[in-house]
Amino acid sequence: MTNSPQIRPYRIDIPQEQLDDLRDRLRRTRWAPDLPGTGWERGVPTSYLRPLAEYWSDGFDWRAQEAALNAYPQFTTTVDGADVHFLHVRSAARDAVPLLLLHGWPGGVIEFLDLIGPLTDPGQDGGPAFHLVIPSLPGYGFSGPLPGAGWTDGRTAAAMAELMARLGYERYGVQGGDVSAFIAPLVGRAAPGRVLGVHVNALLTFPHPEVMGSLTEAERARLAGMAEWQEKLGAYLRLHGTRPQTIAASLHDSPAGQLAWIVERFKDWTDPAAELPEDAVDRDRILADVSVYWFTQTAGSSAHTYFERFNDAAMWRPVERGTVPTAVAVFPTDFSVRPLAERTHHVVRWTEFGRGGHFAALETPDVLVTELREFFGSLR
Repeated sequence: MTNSPQIRPYRIDIPQEQLDDLRDRLRRTRWAPDLPGTGWERGVPTSYLRPLAEYWSDGFDWRAQEAALNAYPQFTTTVDGADVHFLHVRSAARDAVPLLLLHGWPGGVIEFLDLIGPLTDPGQDGGPAFHLVIPSLPGYGFSGPLPGAGWTDGRTAAAMAELMARLGYERYGVQGGDVSAFIAPLVGRAAPGRVLGVHVNALLTFPHPEVMGSLTEAERARLAGMAEWQEKLGAYLRLHGTRPQTIAASLHDSPAGQLAWIVERFKDWTDPAAELPEDAVDRDRILADVSVYWFTQTAGSSAHTYFERFNDAAMWRPVERGTVPTAVAVFPTDFSVRPLAERTHHVVRWTEFGRGGHFAALETPDVLVTELREFFGSLR
């Protein structure tokens, strides 16, 4: 059945043979030698990657990460032909606000673990508590590989709106970062009468001739930073968007390759003050994230969603300004420019932070919790 309303209990239980296979593959990795005199500017150095892979093989405890996820109720349902896995954690607060938390790439439900307790508990400052719905996006993580082509951001957003309807939530908020900074506002467009507000981080805003002349020097510098990022750090983006199946062949077969592919993002996108990825995000949490992609074999299908985004005409055509109240959180690695965001979003809150980076829920969960309480508390 392609659109069954049935909601099925789910528990993560990776077979031991898969853990053994991962360990064996990592131990047999054929390592690429570093070019003398070079470092991170050419990609992930083997001098960094090899010890990390050895720890993944012999020191990292997947079962502990599995247990941390299994501590919360999980379910799956089928929407538009795709399985959707999600955590559903309800607050004890009678007036809790339903909140849909959407991850990006290379993320997953595991990035929100540190938010669950604080957000489901009533805030001492009078801020709201939340009923949390935390899905693995279609084609990602425990939702499993995509059933076919055509999973655009709009289709994913419609599936998320359907999920919330199945759970009986008549009115709810949405938060998303990275690719979900595209998807979260589309949920608002798909169900404007149901979405209380949308909160995004790592929102990309693109130049537009009607606005460029009025930008401040700081805003122009931020746009210039995005252009430089696309030129120097956007190789993954072009491969995902144009040849996802080719890169999938490598990522599905080599855990060391999958590790490098993801850990480079943590190096490039986390707080600029962090010298190494684990200086910004706990090393075990990074490896748990990589492990989910490896065990669920969703490196390829998650890459294919970029191909859909690149080739979706609806994604790039002009749209009317949204009507749902929207908050934008800007961290030091973000390139969001408010006048450009306001062309398409009903921006009512704009907050810039001096610490943190792209992975807000992992790097600065305290900041994000406060942000969400203040924004959605103002909308009640």
